[in-house]
Amino acid sequence: MMVDTWVWTLTIVFIVALLAFDFFFHVRAAHVPTLRESAIWSSIYIGIAVLFGIGGFIFGGVDFGTEYFAGYITEKALSVDNLFVFLIIMSSFRVPREDQQKVLLFGIVFSLIARTGFIFLGAALINSFAWVFYIFGLILLLTAGNLLKPKRDDEAENFVIRLVRKVFHTTDYYDGDKLFTMHEGKRALTPMLLVMVAIAGTDLLFALDSIPAIFGLTQNVYIVFTATAFSLLGLRQLYFLIDGLLDRLIYLSYGLAGILAFIGVKLVLHALHENNVPFINNGEPVPVIEISTGTSLTVILGILAITVVGSLVSPKGRARTAVVNVRRYADEYLDLSYTTDPAERQRVYNGMLAAEKVVVALPAKYRAMIKQPEQLREKLGRAHDEHEQHFSI
Repeated sequence: MMVDTWVWTLTIVFIVALLAFDFFFHVRAAHVPTLRESAIWSSIYIGIAVLFGIGGFIFGGVDFGTEYFAGYITEKALSVDNLFVFLIIMSSFRVPREDQQKVLLFGIVFSLIARTGFIFLGAALINSFAWVFYIFGLILLLTAGNLLKPKRDDEAENFVIRLVRKVFHTTDYYDGDKLFTMHEGKRALTPMLLVMVAIAGTDLLFALDSIPAIFGLTQNVYIVFTATAFSLLGLRQLYFLIDGLLDRLIYLSYGLAGILAFIGVKLVLHALHENNVPFINNGEPVPVIEISTGTSLTVILGILAITVVGSLVSPKGRARTAVVNVRRYADEYLDLSYTTDPAERQRVYNGMLAAEKVVVALPAKYRAMIKQPEQLREKLGRAHDEHEQHFSI
């Protein structure tokens, strides 16, 4: 289906307007979003995406609407998985809580720009070379395998960051949300700029995974762009809404691996159906089944439902969440550079107390998963002492 230029223009203007609104009315002034604020705006952005999909059914037809929702749900699930890495990066750089919104919004904008470039590049390749579907399918199958590997906690210290630290004069402290500051009489890069470089680097890697995935569901460039854009909008609010619950989704990587592997197989089957590669079936199409978009949407929703429900009801998931959160909350409470806002410090302390109670009540087999338990006990003791001293003044 061809989309008129004026529709493209209105869509891009609308998306840019949403990003501008997000910055000027929510992100520009440093603050920590409340749970209520995050829930309301996350719902609004998801509602906008759903309304757009309904409009697609009405004005574009069943195929348009089905392809859009399949793409949007897949990209949204991948975006949630990306939040794990964002959390690791911001924890590694100890980004002050009040400034995390700016880092997230930058990551969203950069990701949208990077993915838009990949979208048009991918569309050009698909239109010129049918064998690109084989490449996309292989990328997704390899990505599915990589998702099954344990996530590393040192992903923030990638090659680019190490290179920047060696070449440029950098500081170990933040100066508000400034990207540059004066240090020892010289202009220096702050960690705020470094964390944005780290986020940008990971965004490029995410684009390499997500764009082939959605092209496996639709080759309509307008659908690919809008589904990708709407999946990214609201990601900042979602980060603060489900903060502390991310680690509870212990089977999410398995679910995403299954989805990407399924789409990878779908792409390979489509490539065989459209085959013109000389050394495969003498360059002739191969008579294979093709998976419909409706079937794809059903499979994606089914896998995600099983993954999320399985994670939430899993005793191991609850135990892992408590162990990760109690350590993180203790670190955040003891780090005054993280936040000095009394309300935020109280929220962190309350979160630590809740997680600590769960950890204490864990069966021995789950408590065994705690790394360096003596160090954790020492941190918790210091956090309790500091809180008691603060409120006894």
